[in-house]
Amino acid sequence: MTQTLGTGPLLGIAAGAIAVLLFLIIKLRVHAFLALIAVSIATAFAARIPAGEVIDTVTGGFGETLGAVALLVGLGAMLGRLVEVSGGAQALADALVSRFGEHRAPLALGTASLLFGFPIFFDAGLVVMLPIVFTVARRVGGGVLRYGLPVAGAFSVMHIFAPPHPGPVASTELLGADVGLVLVLALVVAIPTWLVTSYLYGLWVGKRIVLPVPEILGGPQAEHDPNPPRPATVVGILLLPLVLIFANTGLDTARAAGWLDEQAAGYDVARTLGATPVALLITVFVASYVLGTRRGRGKDLIERLLDSALGPVCAIILITGAGGMFGAVLRASGIGDALSDALDGIGLPVIVAAYVIATALRIAQGSATVALITAAGLVQPVVQSGAFNGVELAAIVLALAAGSVTASHVNDSGFWLVGRFMEMDVKTTLKTWTVMQTTIGLMGFAIASGIYAVA
Repeated sequence: MTQTLGTGPLLGIAAGAIAVLLFLIIKLRVHAFLALIAVSIATAFAARIPAGEVIDTVTGGFGETLGAVALLVGLGAMLGRLVEVSGGAQALADALVSRFGEHRAPLALGTASLLFGFPIFFDAGLVVMLPIVFTVARRVGGGVLRYGLPVAGAFSVMHIFAPPHPGPVASTELLGADVGLVLVLALVVAIPTWLVTSYLYGLWVGKRIVLPVPEILGGPQAEHDPNPPRPATVVGILLLPLVLIFANTGLDTARAAGWLDEQAAGYDVARTLGATPVALLITVFVASYVLGTRRGRGKDLIERLLDSALGPVCAIILITGAGGMFGAVLRASGIGDALSDALDGIGLPVIVAAYVIATALRIAQGSATVALITAAGLVQPVVQSGAFNGVELAAIVLALAAGSVTASHVNDSGFWLVGRFMEMDVKTTLKTWTVMQTTIGLMGFAIASGIYAVA
């Protein structure tokens, strides 16, 4: 579509849509799913998306988000249910607490999530880890945020900063940076950023906002196996999708770096088996046997357990899809393009411009990956016309990544995923998750700027 509205009216529409959405959900207590759909349609009309394209835009955004989220959340919930009911979550939680102590349990969970988050996508990793998080929180106490935020933050920083995740890989290619150097410097940025903004902040806010542990993925009322599997068995099952996904993302990184020809024998098969939904599907089958059939559970019982995992997460999946719908409408309206055009000619240093443009796009349309890749395309001509060394190029990629994670709010599907799984209302999610994401962006940009300055 050709947008006839100027930057000012478009930004006003975006701000008004977000304000109305928050008013409906927080003040009028309208269900988030209904509010997101209604505001998405109203925003599409207000932004002059042609009437004949409104429904396609809305349903397209909803379907695109569901395609990315529904399989991962559904399969992750099934895997989590098997780990929970088999007693595996309790066994692993006991082992973690015994090994690291109760006071270090959030650190242990967050560190494990940093490792899991290296190849696995944010939403899939979070859903797989949550049963362990909830079990540790029930045993040790202190509310869910004390344990959940360090874990969610760990998956977030790895997903947004570190190759082989799609955003940093694509922006690395666009700017001509070296993927190996980006990976090394991404760890320099991600680890201290997580330590301050997710782990320490999670401990701090967890003392001030003590939320009960959700029972959405099982709970104390669940009938656990009296003879639970060994912690090593549970770790092995959780590592299986990690290995499969790493094969996928590792091959993609090698292709992007020119180390591997995508026509090589077995490349496509390995990529398919390592795709996140396929890796989780394989893991669910393996867990069904290892934690179920091999331990004497009947096939009918396993089927009922897997079926019982889907019901509680359906609302989360639908609300997350509706959040993606709202973001798609904002993208289709041209709000992000108008904002980036307005910022393009300001004349900021390239690394500052990269962060500001990525942040603006993130706030405007929600998706971190879209913001990162789009902003990389916008600064690409400036980068190509300049004389930047390898470290400077890598630092610009990381500044883009920092901007793309800043200020997660109601148009971001991840906002709804985290908030609903931890059973937070919108106001609490804004006070915790949004603040944490913003500090991740700010600290990540500060470290990337320091790297750029000394390069």
